[in-house]
Amino acid sequence: MKTVLITGGNTGIGLATAEAIAAQGHRVALACRDMGKAQQAKQKILAQTPAADVRLYALDLASFDSIKSFSATFLNDFPSFDVLITNAGVVPRTQQFTKEGFELQFGVNYLGHYLLTHLLLPGMANVQGARIVHLSSIMHHFGKIDFGTFKGEKKYSEIGAYGQSKLANLMFSNELAKRLPSNISSNAVHPGGVDSDIYRELPKLLHQFLRLFLISTARAGKYVANMAVGSDWAGRTGEFKSAHGPLPIAKRSNDQQISEKLYNTSAQLCGVEPLVLSARV
Repeated sequence: MKTVLITGGNTGIGLATAEAIAAQGHRVALACRDMGKAQQAKQKILAQTPAADVRLYALDLASFDSIKSFSATFLNDFPSFDVLITNAGVVPRTQQFTKEGFELQFGVNYLGHYLLTHLLLPGMANVQGARIVHLSSIMHHFGKIDFGTFKGEKKYSEIGAYGQSKLANLMFSNELAKRLPSNISSNAVHPGGVDSDIYRELPKLLHQFLRLFLISTARAGKYVANMAVGSDWAGRTGEFKSAHGPLPIAKRSNDQQISEKLYNTSAQLCGVEPLVLSARV
């Protein structure tokens, strides 16, 4: 049995992923901001897999204090665990901010997961075949790493901010693949155009139209689950794949200078020690 931690696993792709992983006999831990929805998600998983081991934790990725508190609690419960899936995400229509003053999409979708990942790495240090799966998106094509927007200094663009956060997720995954020890892999995934709650703030008519072109969360969840625990992903790292098949990847995601600057700047913003490039052995 593997222990798999999923952020935002109470709905959408995260819940579908948890359902698929639990059905295979693995323990799932859901780290969620809304514990009421987390309880509902647990009951849904148990209804499908009555013997499932489902653990619930409170986590607000818009607060460094919450991330630090959760990480300490989780590692106390599971000093060693197998898989981290950084799934949680937000797409607010208006500019909002985290507790530390970061633009909300950058702060939750990327920076909160950056801090969380670094705090949880000790729990994977001695686990052979440990994996980190980052939820990125084809929308990274609409993103550009603009160091002047991390705290919302410029005019807010919902799509631009989302694209930046997903480009940052992809760059982070690639940087980890170069910096982590060989027992831990790091891969990114575009789950496809998925009918999930992430679009809940869109205008009603636009949402209804968009749903005509979206795939089910179950299909996306099975793909992410396979990346997390499937045997065909053993030993693979530094990849970016899609549940829809071939995936065009923006050239800017491979800009090594920007990628390293983002990684090191994020370490400073989060107050963590950056991993060095020579760490992978």
